[in-house]
Parts: sequence; C-alpha cells; structure tokens
Amino acid sequence: MKQANRGCVVCSMFEFLTLNEPALRFGAFAGVLAAMAIWEALSPRRALASGRARRWTTNLALTGTGTLLLRVAVPLLAVGVAAEAERRGVGLFHWMEVPYAAAFILSLLALDVLVYAQHVVFHRVGLLWRLHRVHHADTDVDVTTGIRFHPGETLISMAIKMAAVALLGAPVAAVILFEVVLNATAMFNHSNIALGTKTDTLLRRLIVTPDMHRVHHSVHRDEHDTNYGFSLSLWDMVFGTYRPQPRDGHTQMRLGLTAFPAPLPSGFGWSLWNPFSTDRHSDGSLPDGRGERTT
Repeated sequence: MKQANRGCVVCSMFEFLTLNEPALRFGAFAGVLAAMAIWEALSPRRALASGRARRWTTNLALTGTGTLLLRVAVPLLAVGVAAEAERRGVGLFHWMEVPYAAAFILSLLALDVLVYAQHVVFHRVGLLWRLHRVHHADTDVDVTTGIRFHPGETLISMAIKMAAVALLGAPVAAVILFEVVLNATAMFNHSNIALGTKTDTLLRRLIVTPDMHRVHHSVHRDEHDTNYGFSLSLWDMVFGTYRPQPRDGHTQMRLGLTAFPAPLPSGFGWSLWNPFSTDRHSDGSLPDGRGERTT
C-alpha cells in the first residue's frame, strides 16, 4: 500500500493496538452492554416473556465460552492475521498498493457485507443452521441476545473472518474498529429499547435498528429469513431481504423458535447440546426448530 504506515511510529501503533486489542474490545463490550441494559430498564419496547436471571446467565456464559475457546484454539484471531499480513505485505490491498485511507474504508465495508452473507448462509445450510438456531431459540430478544451464539458458530465465524482479512490485507486498525463496531451494533440492534417511530425511521436508513432486527427473530419463517444485517442496513435493502415491520406488530409478535419453547433455551447445557440433539419426531424426522422437519 502507498502509505506512511511503514514508518516506526505507525508500526508501533499497530503493535500497541494488537497487544491491547483484548482490553479495548472488552472495555467497549462492557460499556455498551451496561448502557443498553440501563436503557432497556428505563424504556423497554416490549414486556419480557421470561425472567432475566437465567437467560442472562446462559447468554453471558455462551459468549464467555466462545471467547475462551477462541483464545485457546485460535491465538492470532482476525487482528493477529491483519498484523501478520501488514508485516509480510500480504493481501489484495498490499499487492495493489491501495492507499491506506481507501483500504481502511473498503475493509470495513467488505467485512460488513461478509457478515451479512455469512448470516444468510447460516440460515440456508442445514448443518450451519443447527448451530445458529441456538441464537434464534431465545424466547425474548434483548441486549444479551446479541451475544448469544453457540461456541461452534463463534469458531466458524472467526475462521471466515480471518480468511477474509488475510485475502484483503485489511489494516489492523480497521479490523479492530470493525470488531468493536460489530459487537456494539449487535447488542444495540437486539436491545429491547423504545426508540420512537421517527428516530427509528431515520436511523434505519444507515444502520440496523432494534425494530428492524426484531423482525428477524419472529417465529414466522418468512420473517426470520429477512433483515440479516448486523451493522449497515444497506445490504438487506440492496439484496432484497429487507422487511420493514412484523405482521403481528412489535408488542404482540412471538419471538424464538416454535419447536423450542421456554424455558428450554434459557438452559446453558441445553444451548450447548441443541445443535447435536438427535431427538426425533414420531415419524423419525428431526426438527429444525422452525416448524419444519429434516431427515
């Protein structure tokens, strides 16, 4: 890349960001989680169907398990891959000598559309859906649903992200910013907060709002196969997967998966085991959690 970041000062910045990435990400995570939790308590959009204590414990335990597994199994992670690509000059942006500012912006856009596409694939490929349905099984949707992912899905998602970062040669700072923004927007757009119609309409022109994403958690298959975006609302609108409102209204719509009623999804053990469950219907078929059956 034609940029000044080859100098010692910028290299030192890269090293600082890489070494302190876990602390930076945790600080942002804790801050957004606390802010959204307080906002939910002060101005909830919906009445919760289940209590918080068990759900929140399980959802936090799932993200904690996934994070620990990543740190043990994949020490480099996406930020480490970006730093290594920078040192070696590997990736499209390095090979094509893309200016740093352009590489930074293009990396953010490319990674965001990648997350959108990955989300679509996790809905459409049976084996991947079995992992992702743990996220959808939550019978309420609030800030902790945004971090409720099976550790297996977390590992696969990171592997995809690492491959993309290496292919692009994405700047370290762009990858760190993307990780922080993705985590923050996931908690924001899953939050049970009342924004108001005018604010929601304005915000969703650019980002995914809670009302927009809540449609994705509807029990109706035609609704939860829409609104896949996590950060930018652009991708759903461009690729034709945007659905503005749920048919039953936000306060009355049912959330979760019909095959897995409360309190099952609130259990940590149940959530870990669900993708591997061999419980069958009377006809021998397996439930996919969406009111459909697979052999």
